Amino acid sequence: MNQAPKPNSKTNVKPNIKVPLEVQIFGLKKSDSTRKAERFFKERRFKIHMVDLLERPIAKGEITRFAQKAGGQLRSLLETSGKTYQSLGLEHLILSEERLLEQIQNHPDILILPLVRFGKNLSIGEAQEIWKGWLEG
Repeated sequence: MNQAPKPNSKTNVKPNIKVPLEVQIFGLKKSDSTRKAERFFKERRFKIHMVDLLERPIAKGEITRFAQKAGGQLRSLLETSGKTYQSLGLEHLILSEERLLEQIQNHPDILILPLVRFGKNLSIGEAQEIWKGWLEG
């Protein structure tokens, strides 16, 4: 008449399993700042979801969240000193948000890269101090 032991706090102890932290990086494979972000998070053993914007354009909702973080306007996410930005003549054009979104999706190198999401936290550009803050918080 052997009975199975009754569960108690000692027999139901679960091992302390660390779940890897996850980060999503929107950028370009050829971008130095995107590669630096990847390296930063790899060194800290994050699980990285890399989105190459040449292969998969950023969704409107996603870019809008980053724009809100940067002051509410898509234009605040643009690398105004970049070659593509200047060759497209964007400094001289007044574009609607929809038209500007089209330009971003067609020419993602006009963005300040990388765009990084860690949970509800967002960063724009190479921002190692911000990323370090995420680790501490």
